[in-house]
Amino acid sequence: MDVQEIQDIQDIQGTVQPGFEPVRDAFLRNFRQRGERGAAVAVYRDGRKVVDLWAGVKDVDGTAPWAVDTAQVVRSATKGVAAAVPLLLHQRGQLDLDAPVGTYWPEFKAAGKERALVRHLLSHQAGVPALDRPLTLAEAADPDVASDAVAAQAPAWEPGTGHGYHPHTYGWLLAALVLRVTGRTIGRWVAEEIARPLGLDLWIGLPADEAHRVGRIGPVEEPATGGALTLRPKRSVADAYADPGSLTRRAFGAIDPAPDENDPAYRAAELPASAGISTARALARFYAATLGPVDGHRLFAPATLAMARTEESAGPDRVLVVSTRFGLGHMLHGPASPLLSPGSFGHPGRGGSLGFADPASGIALGYVTNGMRKGVTADPRAQALLRAVKASIA
Repeated sequence: MDVQEIQDIQDIQGTVQPGFEPVRDAFLRNFRQRGERGAAVAVYRDGRKVVDLWAGVKDVDGTAPWAVDTAQVVRSATKGVAAAVPLLLHQRGQLDLDAPVGTYWPEFKAAGKERALVRHLLSHQAGVPALDRPLTLAEAADPDVASDAVAAQAPAWEPGTGHGYHPHTYGWLLAALVLRVTGRTIGRWVAEEIARPLGLDLWIGLPADEAHRVGRIGPVEEPATGGALTLRPKRSVADAYADPGSLTRRAFGAIDPAPDENDPAYRAAELPASAGISTARALARFYAATLGPVDGHRLFAPATLAMARTEESAGPDRVLVVSTRFGLGHMLHGPASPLLSPGSFGHPGRGGSLGFADPASGIALGYVTNGMRKGVTADPRAQALLRAVKASIA
């Protein structure tokens, strides 16, 4: 790391264990070359924290420094945490992944979804990525309204015969299922069964007394110069996002008007597909606990870990219009979402954030940012950090 880099980023804080210096260097270059405003990255290996760094500003449009406990909205990285809930319920014998969804949620059998299985919900094969009538934020935050809407929706394809990313409806599907199986909301379940035992600063439904810690997110552009790679979507992908009638646009527009993600009402809502709030440290620690014990606490038994990394759906994604791979709720390593190795599982957040685990190396990573870029997966900043981790353990 040269002197100029240190002078450019005066406020980098945290720790890096010997051997993981490439992650620190990549983190610094994200600020110099990739337009980073404020961010944090944490890495665990074999249950031990080896990287914990933060720098920049708390708010994308502000000047207050990012603090040790700053958290951010992580968008779809929330899905990876939410997906752990049904897997843990299965592990505890409370949920059969091969049972029809209607076994637990009779209303879901409507409109041709009788044969939809629980595993179809988790692997984006349920066929309901979009709604005929989008929900307002108030409706989306109401568990009864949201569950009724997805239960009544006719599928875009027969469940189990194809897959397509469910940007918003994924959260309503899982929330309704968990509520019917446990009697608890998914946000409460995560708080009581995952976050509290592991000591995670992670919420699905932000408590009012934690709101002061959360920074403002907003769009940032990739610098035109500085050596950064500019990625342009293929024409078919661009066309899908541009067409108001496409399944892609309808799926991402399932909440309309688009919510203000800095609105306290949005952050307080339990929206497990998109509105989770976390520190990088918490995301990394969560995924580390899926691999093995972290300070005596472990989430996944070996059989559950094997299920989390096993492919359930793959190939052309009817919503993202690229080839994707999903396990039982998590994205798997592939061209659309490169992770550390073929056995890695996790979830990116649209615009930047990433959390994942890699059983082969014992690595778990969490990255959060307040600067949202246009991509859905494979953000260049997160990928740079991922490559640095790979170099560190080579």
